[in-house]
Amino acid sequence: MADDLKTETTGTETLITPPKPERSLARIQAVPWFIVILLIAAVAWLGWRAFFYQEEGDPVGSAMLAFEKQNSLTVFSSRFEVVAESTNTTSLGPITLAESRQAAIIPALVEYRVNLSTIGRDRIAWDAGEQVMDITLPVLKISKPNLDEARQKTFTEGVWVSRGASANLSRENSRQAEIKAAAFAKNPEVLALARSAAKDAVRQNLTIPLQVAGYDDITVNVRFDGEKVQ
Repeated sequence: MADDLKTETTGTETLITPPKPERSLARIQAVPWFIVILLIAAVAWLGWRAFFYQEEGDPVGSAMLAFEKQNSLTVFSSRFEVVAESTNTTSLGPITLAESRQAAIIPALVEYRVNLSTIGRDRIAWDAGEQVMDITLPVLKISKPNLDEARQKTFTEGVWVSRGASANLSRENSRQAEIKAAAFAKNPEVLALARSAAKDAVRQNLTIPLQVAGYDDITVNVRFDGEKVQ
């Protein structure tokens, strides 16, 4: 070891300088990787906190968060056919020149939605002792009927049907079909099916958030405004 010591002579004094320890090359190379691992762990933790973590003890807050993410939920759609019929008369003064009639069978689609963004704490009742959550939904929103006129079936009667008369018949049939489809969408039996589907959809959408919050055995009761609590 004495061979590793460096000696310097200054005047009449002799200085002995010990050798500088060399840093391990492996340790130097490991530092950047250690920093990268720390960054990955931090990003993973932040992502878990942002998207998966829920504070325990607040099932109402978990339910509201689930509703906020869903916003507007389409719970039911009804497909049916509407029959419309119209006539067109071409006259010259008191004289009827031509008369035509057209019947149309037009497929229609109506959707039923629940506006979940309007559900606040005032619409959610939580019984911690019984582990029961009661939710009151707003009135269902019914979409404007979507008429699939490209797939309609038409039956036209008339000796001679001009282009203008044909356009008038089609336009009147579409108007009638939209009115009839909107009326059918409010049929009590169809509305009952839509409400039932809405309640099931809300329960299903709350299952995972409530389980994440630590509540596996909650009973969720769902009703609409105006309905009696069962």
